[in-house]
Amino acid sequence: MLAALLVFVVVSALVAGAGVYGMRLPEIMANRKMARRLHEVSKREVDDDQPQASFIREAKAGPLPALDKAFGGSGSPLARLIEQSGVVVAPSTIILASMMIALVASVVALAFFKHPFAWPLAAVAGAMMPWLWLRHRRSSRLRRFEEQFPEALDLLSRAIRAGHAFQTAMGMCADELPIPVGQEFKRSFDQQNFGLPLKDVLHEMTERVPILDVKFFVTAVLIQRETGGNLAEILDNLAHVVRERFKILRQVRVHTAHGRFTGYVLMALPAALGIVLNFINPEHMNLLFREPMGQMMIMGAIVMQTVGYVWIRKVIKIEV
Repeated sequence: MLAALLVFVVVSALVAGAGVYGMRLPEIMANRKMARRLHEVSKREVDDDQPQASFIREAKAGPLPALDKAFGGSGSPLARLIEQSGVVVAPSTIILASMMIALVASVVALAFFKHPFAWPLAAVAGAMMPWLWLRHRRSSRLRRFEEQFPEALDLLSRAIRAGHAFQTAMGMCADELPIPVGQEFKRSFDQQNFGLPLKDVLHEMTERVPILDVKFFVTAVLIQRETGGNLAEILDNLAHVVRERFKILRQVRVHTAHGRFTGYVLMALPAALGIVLNFINPEHMNLLFREPMGQMMIMGAIVMQTVGYVWIRKVIKIEV
């Protein structure tokens, strides 16, 4: 009874805390956004007599500097993934998080599953979680960039028609557009102001934002600078092409909605059915967790479910 009472108190406290935090979450996010904006404005209003900040971009310091040096170089896949995801974190932090999650997952697997292959699979799955989180952040950030990119092209075109230079138009995009488009144009604008050639600046943008539309944009700008032409009209046509491609992508998502829903149902059905059967007949379901054959069947089901989900995603993914 004491253990049950303790569990009830802990769960009630967690639920109450989550509810209070959920009610205050919009206010907390609004305060953070306002503080960020005030910090940006205060940085812009620094007097000329005060010492300016260094133009050298410093990397995020991690708990293990040796790992940061080994995996934080410009050509490192981990450093490139962190840069593309927009997360301010050091490579050593991701590596340590992978190791800690893998250790915890293997200990939990050893405690609940007696099969010899349980803890290696749990360790591999736990080690992949930070990397999957980075890839998810990267995909969401690139998706937002792709949606905001036509607005940047329109702003560049209008600025060039108004008589501004291309570099000045990039600065206007950096100041007026939201993250992540404004952030990337701000970085390119600063690099160009600090002396890096425009060709190298644009090529670095394609590396930071590996999107086909950005490659089209960079190619069009570089060709126009070598051969001449109406850059504003070129940017207008490119913005129109990007918007039309988005229309086609949305139509494709509508036509593939049935396949995505089927994949979600097939993924959730075995777990939901197992929970229901565990309530109906616990002794019958406990055989899956106690017997080695049942544990092997659970691991096989998880692997096949994952393969099936990836397969369905590949089938319904149509490149436009």
